[in-house]
Amino acid sequence: MRIVFCGVGAIGSLAAVLCRNLEATLVFVDFDRVESKNLLSQAYVKPSVGKNKAEALKLQLLNLHGVKAESFGVRVTRDNVAALCGGADLVVDCFDNQDSRLLLSAFAREAGKPLVHGAVSADGTFGLVRWDERFTPDAEDTAGQATCEGGAHLPLLGLLAATLARGIQDFVKHGTRRDTLVNLSAVVPTAGT
Repeated sequence: MRIVFCGVGAIGSLAAVLCRNLEATLVFVDFDRVESKNLLSQAYVKPSVGKNKAEALKLQLLNLHGVKAESFGVRVTRDNVAALCGGADLVVDCFDNQDSRLLLSAFAREAGKPLVHGAVSADGTFGLVRWDERFTPDAEDTAGQATCEGGAHLPLLGLLAATLARGIQDFVKHGTRRDTLVNLSAVVPTAGT
């Protein structure tokens, strides 16, 4: 099993750490670098500041948990999506923008790849784990709008990442594709098999 996490910021980095026990190859794709402000809401440690997020997460999993992973410190584009995700048995979308989500959806549908999305609302009031066949990404209010910066939404991000990790585990073990709505009051299955 090869699981490709596209975007390893707040949701992706936390969910990936929670998937470290799976018998699968974890692959991280992210062009961004770890900044000091990311330490408040993402799974990175202080020595990772300045490093590429995908590479930093790969090194942390190896150093802290003995888990080997792969990393690609690039932006996913139309030109490389097939090379990055073509060998995936599962693609996990943890991007924070509509264009990247749509690119992954188009690729997954054309290639017949299972794709699960993890997304948080811009105001931090709820999150979704939704399989591609039932997901429509929202546009950001402003281009490049940060939805997971700082530690204000950390409890919700942690709950969402744990729910996404559980959804990935259920898919790997049983082929289950269950959608979930997450807020600080409840985690509610909404659809799926």
